[in-house]
Amino acid sequence: MHPIIKILLGAILLFGGVWWILQGSDQVINRHGIEDLKTVLNGVIPPFVILLGLFIVWLELDELKIEKELKQEERRSKRR
Repeated sequence: MHPIIKILLGAILLFGGVWWILQGSDQVINRHGIEDLKTVLNGVIPPFVILLGLFIVWLELDELKIEKELKQEERRSKRR
């Protein structure tokens, strides 16, 4: 697809999503979209924070492992 078409489609989805949140689903379930958005964010943010923390721990452990291996290689090269 042409980039302009993708941009237009994205803008339509963006404005449609904002419109849905602002007008909400009040006619369907007697709740506003902001309440639904709060519910979704309350359900999504904690697992995202957990995954972010897990990713940071994994990166740092990998960095420590690489530093340890690099020091061992430096020691081996000094011996020779």
